[in-house]
Amino acid sequence: MEEIPSPSDFSPELDLDNLKAIRVLGKGAMGTVFLVHDPKTDPSAVFPFALKVVDKALLRTKLDAERRARWEVQVLTRLSHPNPHPFLPSLLGSFDCDEYMGWAVPFCPGGDLNVLRYRQNDHVFSPAVIRFYLAEIVCALEHLHGMGIAYRDLKPENVLIQQSGHVTLTDFDLSRSLKHQAVKTVALPADDAPEIRRKHRRNLTRWINIINENKRGGLKKAKSARVSPVSRRKPSFSDNGERANSFVGTEEYVSPEVVRGEGHEFAVDWWALGILTYECLYGTTPFKGKNRKETFRNVLTKTPEFVGKRTALNDLIERLLHKDPTRRLGYVRGACEIKEHDFFRGVKWDLLTKVSRPPFIPSREEDGDLTEKASARCGASVRDYFQKLRSPPSMPPSPDCQLAEF
Repeated sequence: MEEIPSPSDFSPELDLDNLKAIRVLGKGAMGTVFLVHDPKTDPSAVFPFALKVVDKALLRTKLDAERRARWEVQVLTRLSHPNPHPFLPSLLGSFDCDEYMGWAVPFCPGGDLNVLRYRQNDHVFSPAVIRFYLAEIVCALEHLHGMGIAYRDLKPENVLIQQSGHVTLTDFDLSRSLKHQAVKTVALPADDAPEIRRKHRRNLTRWINIINENKRGGLKKAKSARVSPVSRRKPSFSDNGERANSFVGTEEYVSPEVVRGEGHEFAVDWWALGILTYECLYGTTPFKGKNRKETFRNVLTKTPEFVGKRTALNDLIERLLHKDPTRRLGYVRGACEIKEHDFFRGVKWDLLTKVSRPPFIPSREEDGDLTEKASARCGASVRDYFQKLRSPPSMPPSPDCQLAEF
């Protein structure tokens, strides 16, 4: 069995007290992401990085959360060595103390694909832009699947834009290591723990609505209902390889086999790619209902609706959103099938990283100014930030020492 390397084997151990928080980049169910720098090695904050910090005291109230946090660090470690992928993050360092654990990855100043879409005039992307981003996402998923990792959380909010304008995927706590064909992997400790099954026998899902607001652009991210890993043991839909039985994902991105509890594998990522593509094209997901029950019913029974004449992009979406995972594009030969689709005709896959003018390139000047101003006005440590959250405020915080959030 393949041995999963420890983060300390490849990445430096970070000292939380040596890091200076510039601003909060985001908050989620698993922790808080800060933009930080090390005053000793980078006093001017020229090279800030993203630091995801998990408060263990809060995790004790969340089922299985600490295990998933540790799994995410392991995945990042595997992605970082020996050959980092250009569209996947690398682990810059990590720390684990009594109160907190955290890990650092490169900062992506372009935000996520959802925010970028909202900046467009009609809140949608052109087919040419969709082709560019999809091609890079397909390459990232191909690399993950080649390592035996099913991502299971693809959505626009988890596709970040690097300084170069190229994409990178983020958030791997819901991913799962599976055996597929001849790929040797180490499975994530089972999602199907008996205590989880007992506690959630009747309530199979736990939903977390996350609404993020981009204050600079006045943009509001779409609601994202995330499903926690919960066992749903039923026969797998085929005998080819290993299948996971966890009920995970984001409400509008959950595949039919996950809703049915049949067991699932890498094809769930191709389904999610179809949902993401539809959302980029129309500004909404194809199966969204008035409530969770209606959404799931639509996932199982409804076909995606298209506007205008038939196109190669429509065909790609339809084939990715086949209800039967064994007939879904990508099931048999993985990413190779998707790359061969007519929508990607002319794409030079081996030269994607050489594209010097992606559809959107973050402004270095704008982000540099924000970093400099935030760094100059705030010297609060990450530890201080969490301690203030735990203690009821006795007086309003000083305006000179607040972490900027967006």
